[in-house]
Amino acid sequence: MLPRTKFIKHSSRDFFFLIKLIEAFFILRRERPSIIFSTGASPVVPFALVGRLFFNCKVIFIESITRVVKPSLTGRIMYWLAHDFYYQSKDLVNYFPKGRYKGQII
Repeated sequence: MLPRTKFIKHSSRDFFFLIKLIEAFFILRRERPSIIFSTGASPVVPFALVGRLFFNCKVIFIESITRVVKPSLTGRIMYWLAHDFYYQSKDLVNYFPKGRYKGQII
């Protein structure tokens, strides 16, 4: 399978998030992935929402290695959306009790 890259505009907490949901729907409908995997970037949130709700995608999220003491906003959201959630710092166990600590993954 040849890799295919889709470029999207970044938006986190503004009106454009609604546009990202629509964009995610059309990309996921075209590509039909079985897994959505992310290592901490916020654009995964609309893809995880749409993938879970409409396309039965398994969502795997790894909180960024740069998050040592406090979780990212994306991590706090994805903790509830991801089927499998991993973090790379033991200090995050209090924030993600159902997540899995695996040490340095990436």
